[in-house]
Amino acid sequence: MRVPDKNLNEIRERGFTIVKDFLDPGTLKAAQDALWTVYPRPEEYFADPDKYPELAKSQFAGLRNFPYRNWAFNAVAAYPDLADAARRFLKSDNVEIYKVELWAKYAGAVNYDQPHHRDYGNHTLVVPRADGVHTQMTTILLLSDVGALDGPTKVVPLEFTRNEPLWPTLLKMGDYFDKEVSVEGPAGSLFIYKTDVFHRGSNFGGPGHSRFVMLIDFQERGWRWNGKMSWPHQAGDHSMIEALTRMTPEQRDLFGWPPPESDYWNEQTLRDVSARYPAMDMTPYKKGARLAR
Repeated sequence: MRVPDKNLNEIRERGFTIVKDFLDPGTLKAAQDALWTVYPRPEEYFADPDKYPELAKSQFAGLRNFPYRNWAFNAVAAYPDLADAARRFLKSDNVEIYKVELWAKYAGAVNYDQPHHRDYGNHTLVVPRADGVHTQMTTILLLSDVGALDGPTKVVPLEFTRNEPLWPTLLKMGDYFDKEVSVEGPAGSLFIYKTDVFHRGSNFGGPGHSRFVMLIDFQERGWRWNGKMSWPHQAGDHSMIEALTRMTPEQRDLFGWPPPESDYWNEQTLRDVSARYPAMDMTPYKKGARLAR
């Protein structure tokens, strides 16, 4: 679904918003089915947690980075309505995805409680501007139902923290716990927040619970002090080749691929990129190159 304007305004005013039932049922179901190609099903995990010691190494042991071998995950990362929300929130048609992570958590693997923190600490070399220029849009997409017992993200509305200094990014454990909002909703819901908003991971409320989410972050292209992941570093990965091949030109652009109208395209680059990605439809770039001449 298209994120309503009122939700984008809520991000600016409150620091975050929650959009329920954001993903269409088909895209959600495909991503949910794909989870079990990466992670154990909850019933399998809880039947014998000792079989999965890697998931107990830290709070972040369940993180898996883009690209993914299953297209269902890559399709969620490049979901058109998500990119549309980013363009409208960032007030720019020139946006990019700078981070994608898949994250699984299982009750009892570790204690997932965190103090409140701001994400910008490892998303930019500097600090966010208070007026919203050069801002970043961070998101968490729920791939499973998340209720009060399912380790929901907790977030503090900006009205309580506007006077907090931007540095340091980490509060003491327990600070603002009485002001936090619990990010809950059915699978397919979208949580959008800014990198200067205090939030935290919480522990599960009982045994047998699990949580699966995808984190997809956007920014306006061109600010070299912002970012997190380097997509060219993944270019030789088969999963990246398949993802780029299956994407539309608009989706590729989100990962830094030159758009059809770019002056990058000429006879030589069209020929050689076709050789590198033999299954990719190069028609849009051929048309763009002709128009540019």
